[in-house]
Amino acid sequence: MKPERAFVADRVAAQHCPELLRSQDAAPVQLAPALTRLGDGLARVLSAALAPLSAGEPPLVRSTAPRECTIAELGDSIAPLAANSLLTLGTPDMPALASLDAEAVLRMVDRAFGGRGVAPSPLPTAFPLSAELMIGRLEAVVVQALGQALGLGAAVQPVRRDGCIKQLAAFADGEELGVLTLEVDDPGRSPWTVTVAIPRTALIKMFGEGECAAPKVARSGLANPAHEPFGAVPLTISAVLVDMRIGFAELSNLQPGQIIPVAVARSIPLKVGDKTIATGTIGALDDRVAVQVTQAF
Repeated sequence: MKPERAFVADRVAAQHCPELLRSQDAAPVQLAPALTRLGDGLARVLSAALAPLSAGEPPLVRSTAPRECTIAELGDSIAPLAANSLLTLGTPDMPALASLDAEAVLRMVDRAFGGRGVAPSPLPTAFPLSAELMIGRLEAVVVQALGQALGLGAAVQPVRRDGCIKQLAAFADGEELGVLTLEVDDPGRSPWTVTVAIPRTALIKMFGEGECAAPKVARSGLANPAHEPFGAVPLTISAVLVDMRIGFAELSNLQPGQIIPVAVARSIPLKVGDKTIATGTIGALDDRVAVQVTQAF
């Protein structure tokens, strides 16, 4: 396997390829400084955009030094399961790839369903259906952040996504890519990464006539659970009317029409999974059974 290379700023451009040059006598396009500035700007934008997912202050996001590699080399460095998205940066001939750690996605799914933010171990070989909505939300966050950092706004659009980077077939084999890796802090757990890869030819088109200046992003306040991305996440709530014990012999002799006396508790727990989120009393509303919430946790 060919080792990954640092993105060398003074790499000599091929003299016979005018696309790599500003003019016949000009110096080669310097991609490393432009990519470094893009990474720093993208880190600032992502920090603010990920605040709703961290349920508090914007997380610390750091951009590591840019590097270059081929799609085959990048595929060897990305886990077999990841949230991989192929994007376009305004036009079809300006593609980009974004990849997010699967463990981070599954942590967020667990938090969304009332858990402590723990991913299953070992990780599954494919994302469960419950993760698809979260992946869509994260993809939208990355798309918006790239649009801001590049000054392209809504021109950045997702094309398709796949849990396996090799199945995504984002770029031609052997195509040189500029790669940014952003590390996102997750308090109490190991940081997770967002990887952004853009073909060298697309980078030259973007930065050959000048470099984008990443905007400064104000830090947002505390996240509101009624807002995106969690506001639209559907949850199943269970109202437990009665818990009862019954002998196995009686259970095995149950027949249709048999009446089992039960005592409904005054306080009905409302649960999401195994977590009680509120209690209430049983009643009726518009000829339907209803629960009036008396206490929320």
